Amino acid sequence: MSQKPSLAKGTRDFLPAQARKRQYIFRIIEEEFRNFGFQPLETPAMENLGTLEGKYGEEGDKLLFRILNSGDYLKDLSPDELQTGETQGITRKISEKGLRYDLTVPFARVVSMNRHLIHFPFKRYQIQPVWRADKPQRGRYREFYQCDADVVGSDSLMYEAELIQIYDRVFKKLGVPVQIAINHRSVLEGLAEQAGRPDLFMTMTLIIDKLDKIGAEAVKAELVRAGFEDDRAAWILDLLAGPDAALSEFEFNPRATTGVSALKKVREYASEAGLSNPLEFSPSLARGLSYYTGCILEVIPVGIKMGSLGGGGRYDNLTGVFGMPGVSGVGVSFGADRIYDVMEEQGLFPDGLDTPAQVLVICLDEESHRHGFGLASRLRAAGIRTDIYPEAAKLKKQFKHAEDLSIPFVLIIGEEERKKGLYPLKDQKTGAQSILTEAEIIRQMGMLSE
Repeated sequence: MSQKPSLAKGTRDFLPAQARKRQYIFRIIEEEFRNFGFQPLETPAMENLGTLEGKYGEEGDKLLFRILNSGDYLKDLSPDELQTGETQGITRKISEKGLRYDLTVPFARVVSMNRHLIHFPFKRYQIQPVWRADKPQRGRYREFYQCDADVVGSDSLMYEAELIQIYDRVFKKLGVPVQIAINHRSVLEGLAEQAGRPDLFMTMTLIIDKLDKIGAEAVKAELVRAGFEDDRAAWILDLLAGPDAALSEFEFNPRATTGVSALKKVREYASEAGLSNPLEFSPSLARGLSYYTGCILEVIPVGIKMGSLGGGGRYDNLTGVFGMPGVSGVGVSFGADRIYDVMEEQGLFPDGLDTPAQVLVICLDEESHRHGFGLASRLRAAGIRTDIYPEAAKLKKQFKHAEDLSIPFVLIIGEEERKKGLYPLKDQKTGAQSILTEAEIIRQMGMLSE
């Protein structure tokens, strides 16, 4: 009995037209990574759970995809364990690996394992899929690509400014208007300290990270339930939710002032770059992941209903858990799938991405088809994306093939054309036709692709 094909929830297929658009996004991002001296890196899809667990906070750990051990994965469980159904203990025995949740923690593992082979500061970029057992919804998937750039081995705030500049340049090239939001974990730590509950810092960041989703009143209620006094929770919300927050308002204790000073320095660097998109201090920006220790960044689309298109920050001791303490790093990530959705909805992809080839060679007889195969090979060698119909079929059928694939030019070969070395090149859009030599075709098509 045949099975009806289906997709796993939270995943997507990308057919050729969609895949070409995604590759366009990846290409723009990768170009900028390389422009700033970042080097490519790839890591496995799966990691040991010990590498992943405890790096993303309690909420992040719940979203890890765990992989069952191969073979008889229940063999080490006793009858009592199976009967009690104690999930956490059972999971540890039947699953030793998981799909990577992000690219930053695997990167920290790589650095720790290869410290003697790496020159610091080390700038790497990585474009690969990640997996999260999240509830699928608009702009949120269980499998999605991240495009990361990180620097480890330096605490210079210049790198924060470089990463801001990369964000700015990429989104300008893609034509997506954005606001780059920035904050500092020390500002938030100072906030919790000033509110009398430094012990609730991490809890506070997780709660205020929901501000845009659930609103100020709901956030205040959660802060009170977590242990903040009512007036202190109200004070936090007044600071975070107030319009046009100024950095000077957050110099209320030494810890917060440390964060403010760092933000001012990053702004000074960024001002030298002449950004096209606004860089805004956002005191409510929390970035729930527990490994951030310094500046934190997020990219918000302007005038488009969508979550953040990227984010990142500084982590001062992520490699410490892998036995390599004291190595500071900073990095950012692009949410390629959300960027794709925004560009598709807004019609921002350039023309010409929907076609697999620039020209289709069509032939009138078998001998012309062999001749056309050689000509197509030479056009490809000249850098012209060329396809050839697989047989000398009826002209109408071959032209229809070019039309279905949105191939803009058709090159026609018959007995006369191959003998004279003169070929009709038809523009499918305008209907205009030119009789050209092979060299002229290469020159004209090359000029059109520039």
